[in-house]
Amino acid sequence: MRQLFYITHADVVQDPAIPVTDWPLSERGKARHRALAARMPPLGAVFSSLERKAQEGAQILAEAQGLWPRGVLFLHENDRSATGYLPPEEFEAVADAFFARPRDSVRGWERAIDAQYRITTTLKRIVPESREGDVAVVAHGGVGALLRAHLLDAPIDRSHDQPLGKGGGHVLTIALPDWTLVQDWTPIESFRDGPR
Repeated sequence: MRQLFYITHADVVQDPAIPVTDWPLSERGKARHRALAARMPPLGAVFSSLERKAQEGAQILAEAQGLWPRGVLFLHENDRSATGYLPPEEFEAVADAFFARPRDSVRGWERAIDAQYRITTTLKRIVPESREGDVAVVAHGGVGALLRAHLLDAPIDRSHDQPLGKGGGHVLTIALPDWTLVQDWTPIESFRDGPR
């Protein structure tokens, strides 16, 4: 059984003066990704979002595997460029509304239903490009929550999000080719390749 490991980027350096898409991993975030890379099974491919934090996490993982990470345009986080950076309390309120009203564009953000379609169809397009071995994708928590809802055939809801307040850095393990969730959000520190 092949598996897809959907990995959310870990801790970042937040800087309101630069676009969120250009935020780098923090030193803690890099260390967490290195720890994950040391425990991953052999991979056939590593893909990532084109956002800097995801690319940095994918680079760490790919180097440990002797692979070259492949950036994919449509793996980005839900498009929040209409508001740009929001202070944490305001961001959480808008994120709650994004999940609660998936058919609406909340404050100009990409609609949740559109982001869900984008992430699921992109993953189902790129995974077959790696014909052998497991696949890792380093991307983002918001669209990861939308992916989880899709895998469970459940309504979009924030309850599908990775645990908050942990600095990101979680893994969903998905069985292929069935696209079934076999291991729920797991902090990268606790990840162990499970039974086949």
